[in-house]
Amino acid sequence: MTPPRTLAETPSQTAGPYVHIGLAPEAAGFSVFETALGQPIAGPEVPGERIRVEGAVFDAAGAPMRDVLIEVWQADAEGIYPHPADPRHAAAASGFRGWGRVVPDFDTGGWAFDTIRPGPVPDPVRSPDGRPMAPHISFLILARGINLGLQTRMYFADADNTADPVLAAIDPPARRETLIAPRTERDGTPVYRFDIRLQGERETVFFDF
Repeated sequence: MTPPRTLAETPSQTAGPYVHIGLAPEAAGFSVFETALGQPIAGPEVPGERIRVEGAVFDAAGAPMRDVLIEVWQADAEGIYPHPADPRHAAAASGFRGWGRVVPDFDTGGWAFDTIRPGPVPDPVRSPDGRPMAPHISFLILARGINLGLQTRMYFADADNTADPVLAAIDPPARRETLIAPRTERDGTPVYRFDIRLQGERETVFFDF
């Protein structure tokens, strides 16, 4: 009998170039879909506090990156994900996608999206005592030079984050601040600033969930 052949591992490859063209073509000026893929995250009929999230992705030299794709996931205002993995998903707000794609402005490197503020989410794995995770938005960053997408989270500076099990696991505690977005207001709308730094001083905390 011929012994089984051992296959070599496929070489790894980074994303890009031109990540945005392949994954968010509307942002690059290509009309492919009737509705931009990944938008809107929360339709106008979805209940909850309307907010704007904005920021930039910075490389090791501190320069804003432009050819980047950012995917976001979040729960609705009641802390429910519209996904079968959430046992309460059938009760998610009507019109709420909870997922979106965002790309930076090609001139400035800044990005922004509009959504609703998420509610606390149960975490039976990390918090068997029933403590929920603090409200947060999850991010996945894809860009040239990154073999695997980088996962991180944004928490709200004006929320009580003290009992969140994920933040509590970050050591040293000072690094938790890289995940906290301060709040301002613009034309009556809350605006949260969340800059993502891939390396260097104040490098953002990334997770391997």
